[in-house]
Amino acid sequence: MTPTQTLPFDPPAADDALARRTIATVTWRLMPLLGLMYLIAYIDRQNISYAKLQMVGDLGLSESVYGLGASLFFLGYFLCEVPANVILERVGARLWFARIMATWGLVTVLLGFTQNTAMFYALRFLLGVAEAGFFPGVLFVLTLWFPQAHRAAMIGWFMIASALANAVGAAVGGALLDLDGTLGLKGWQWVFLSTGLPALVLAVVVLRALPDGPEAAPWLDRAGRDWLADTLLRERDTGGKVEHGNPFAALLDRRVWMLASVYVAFPLAAYGLSYWLPTVVRSFGVSNTVNGFINIIPWVVTGFALWWVPRHAARTAEQTWHVVGPGLVAAAALALSVVVPGSALKFACLCVAAAGIFSAQPVFWSLPPTFLKGASAAAGIAAINSVGNLGGFIAQNAVPMIRDRSGSDLVPMMFLSICLMLGACMVFVVLAALRRDASRRVADASGTAPEGIRHA
Repeated sequence: MTPTQTLPFDPPAADDALARRTIATVTWRLMPLLGLMYLIAYIDRQNISYAKLQMVGDLGLSESVYGLGASLFFLGYFLCEVPANVILERVGARLWFARIMATWGLVTVLLGFTQNTAMFYALRFLLGVAEAGFFPGVLFVLTLWFPQAHRAAMIGWFMIASALANAVGAAVGGALLDLDGTLGLKGWQWVFLSTGLPALVLAVVVLRALPDGPEAAPWLDRAGRDWLADTLLRERDTGGKVEHGNPFAALLDRRVWMLASVYVAFPLAAYGLSYWLPTVVRSFGVSNTVNGFINIIPWVVTGFALWWVPRHAARTAEQTWHVVGPGLVAAAALALSVVVPGSALKFACLCVAAAGIFSAQPVFWSLPPTFLKGASAAAGIAAINSVGNLGGFIAQNAVPMIRDRSGSDLVPMMFLSICLMLGACMVFVVLAALRRDASRRVADASGTAPEGIRHA
C-alpha cells in the first residue's frame, strides 16, 4: 500500500514487514464493514430522490415543498453532528454506530408511511438527527486505526461505498417504484421500506463484529497492536497537534472554520447533483427502471475516481491539486451540462462532474487530524462536516427554487458550478495558511522559532 504523504518520523526498516502486515490486516478486517455501513447509510439518504418521482404527486407536494423537506435532513444533521462525535469518542464506535444505524433504519421505514407534509418534514429532520455523527465518526475512528500516511487511501476506499450506494440505489430505486400497487403499497413506500430494513439488520452485526479499537480486536496479534499503538502515539506527539481541555473548544479553532468554509462547496454540489440527477435523466423520456439503470453509470465512474485520485496523490506527494483539480473539473463539467447539445453529452458531463466532486474529498479529509488529536479531533472533524453539509441544505432549497423559476432541470447546474469553482479556488488559500501554521507550531514545539515570534 502506497502512503499518501511522508511520515514525520522514519520507522525502523525492521518494522516494515510488520507494518505492512498490520495495515493489511486492519484494512481487510475493518474497511469492508465500514464501507457496508456507509453504503446503507448513503442509500437511506438518497432514496428520497427516487421516491420523489411518485411521492410528490401522491402527497400533493410542490417541488419547493419537497426540496425543503429533503433539506431538513441536513438541519438535524448539523445540530447534532458535533455532540454525536464527542459521545462516540467517549462510549466507543461499536455501541454508538449500532445506535446510529438502528435509529436511522427505523426513521427510514417510518418515511414509508408518510401521510402529509408535516409528517414528511418531521421524519426528514429526525433522519438527520439519527444519522448525525456517522460519517465524521468513521473519519475519527480511522485516526485510531491507521497512521496518517494511510488515511487518504482508506477514506477513498470508504467513500467508494457512496459511489456504490448511488449505483445500487439507482438500480433498486427505479425497480422498486415499478412495484407500485404490490401488497397495497405505493412504489415510493416500497423504496423506503426496502432501504430502511437493512440498516436495522446491520445494527446487530455491528454490535457483534466491530471492535472499539485496536486493543479490543481479537484478529490483531500482540506485535501488530504494539506497532500500531507506538506509531499512532508518536504521530500524536509530533507536529504540535492540539487537544483542548474541553473538546467543544475545537469549534473556536480558526483552522476548523477555514476548512469548513471551503468544504461546504463539495456537499452543495454533490447533493444538488445526486438528488436531482434522476429527475434530469427522466427528462430523457425513459421508464423508472431504465432511469435507475442509467444512473448507475455516473457512480461507476465516480468509484474509479475515488480509487485513483488518492493513490495518485500518494505517488506525487501532492495534496492541494488533488483537491482543487477534481473540483475545478467538476465545476466545468456542471457548466457544460447546461450548454452542450444532446442528452448523451449532457449526461456525460454529469458523469464527469460526479467523479470530480467526490474524488477530491478523500485527500481533503486527511487534513484535519494533522492539527488536532483526541476528543478535539472528533469535535473538529464533526464541525467541518456539519458546517460543510449545510451545503446540502442550501442545495435542496436553492436548486428547486431555481428550477421552478427557470423551468429547466439543467439551469440549476450552473449555480452548483459557480459555487464549486469558488470553493475549489479557495482551497489554495486555506491549505497555504494551514501549512504556515503547521510549520510555526513545529518550530515552537522544538524550540527553534525565534523568541520574538513564538506562539502559545
